[in-house]
Amino acid sequence: MFGFIIRRMTALVILLLVVSFVTFALFQIGPADPAAAACGQECTPERIDQARVALGMDKPFLVQYFTYLSGFFGERLIGAPGAEQVCAWPCLGKSFQTNENVTDVIVRALPYTISIAVGAVLLWTVIGVGLGLLAALRKGRATDKIIVGAASVGVSLPVPVTGLLLLLVFVSALHWLPFTSNQISSPFGPAGPGAWFTNYLLPWVALAILFSAQYIRITRNNMIETFGEDYMRTARAKGLSPGRITTHGVRAGITPIITMLGLDIGALLGGAVLTEQIFSVPGLGFTAVRAATSGDLPVTMAITMLAAFFIITANVIVDLVYASVDPRVRVN
Repeated sequence: MFGFIIRRMTALVILLLVVSFVTFALFQIGPADPAAAACGQECTPERIDQARVALGMDKPFLVQYFTYLSGFFGERLIGAPGAEQVCAWPCLGKSFQTNENVTDVIVRALPYTISIAVGAVLLWTVIGVGLGLLAALRKGRATDKIIVGAASVGVSLPVPVTGLLLLLVFVSALHWLPFTSNQISSPFGPAGPGAWFTNYLLPWVALAILFSAQYIRITRNNMIETFGEDYMRTARAKGLSPGRITTHGVRAGITPIITMLGLDIGALLGGAVLTEQIFSVPGLGFTAVRAATSGDLPVTMAITMLAAFFIITANVIVDLVYASVDPRVRVN
């Protein structure tokens, strides 16, 4: 187990380096000029050159890249020569647009993304796995057909469609829920858990409609296949209760769901881009889109690497959970 963790952590570092290098290179060859964007509207070529020096973009590509990486190991100086500022560790740089420390940007945006991810994951997991199991237990009956039909409709509805419909019906027409506020980032804030719940309920539902439909279909198919295995028939022949048989079947058939759930959580923590855009939630996805469109390299780099970290870490956790759920799987 220890050797497995060491190997995966080494792979994590290597993959993050690859992601950072590719992202950095794409910005270098891209059409946007961050120096011109940082300079403002009333810019002259001389001021653009000064901005390029202040941002460190006058140096060779590899020098810029390794200077950026040095911020992960200690503090570094940023800014124009003679006017450098100390960037404390971990130094992810300063935003080209606002001159704000990128670490502060991440810390401010991350709670919004976590709030969306936690509620949405809980909602779609309970609905998706629960209804998928129910459909498998009622295979061929009316309940199964209704659930499968609803899942087919849900999986065909993208988040932009469901999100806009939810806003139109429950906010604009019925006035049952408020517009999403960017002042509420967690249930522990001044507004309290009640306001936090109502604030993020629609984003949760918009994500849950799509993802729970996928989980229903996967869970149903896996459980039907598992219930048809020889060892399940043996358990029924031995006279085990239906509850124990179902429990054994769920444990054997849940492993593909764990894989999906781990990857979906990792991707969602990296930023629910469409959901945050539709509901104007200033999370990581919302911030990443604004940074990418304005050529804000430090912010884009930080969010890209954070998203990669979440996804890779989720893979490691999934492998470890596999070993505890399914005895046939061993982590070496």
